[in-house]
Amino acid sequence: MRRPENPLRRGPSRRLPWLVAALLSLQLTACGNPDQSDLEDYAKKVKARDPAPIGPLPEIKQIDTFIYEPGERRDPFVMDNRGAATPAAVAGNNLAPDPLRRKEELEGFALDSLRMVGTLEQNQTMWALIRTPDGILHRVRVGNYLGMNNGQIVGISDTAIQLTEIVSENPGEWRERQATVALTQ
Repeated sequence: MRRPENPLRRGPSRRLPWLVAALLSLQLTACGNPDQSDLEDYAKKVKARDPAPIGPLPEIKQIDTFIYEPGERRDPFVMDNRGAATPAAVAGNNLAPDPLRRKEELEGFALDSLRMVGTLEQNQTMWALIRTPDGILHRVRVGNYLGMNNGQIVGISDTAIQLTEIVSENPGEWRERQATVALTQ
């Protein structure tokens, strides 16, 4: 038959919560002072004081009015019709990055900061191993995106990753550019 264990005879780690609770309750009861007459007297003195006078408000500086005289210049509050024709002329390009596509993690890094460190084939799919500047290893395949220029992976070999990037030539005008991330030794 086993005897019940005395909670005070346990190891030091089991006695610690009891000891902390006892010390806290002792400390809280020692801090209490039922006689707070000095605090109440001080509060009465502060409330009995006359309030200090409020200083004068600072003077508001007058700002001179300005009347816009456009003359030969365009009115800044009217839409400029000359700029509206420019995007329509470039609209036939049809090449542009998808603004609604969710960005992948490796698109937050410049392409030259990413390092290809190897390849891996799994279930007839070729994967490339990419190391980011902070040392994290990522696995990518054809169709994933890399770099900050909408670079989509179009091919993976044992020695390099081939990308097609979509870069801006002029506002609203895009072109494709080929890029490569080579295996680093």
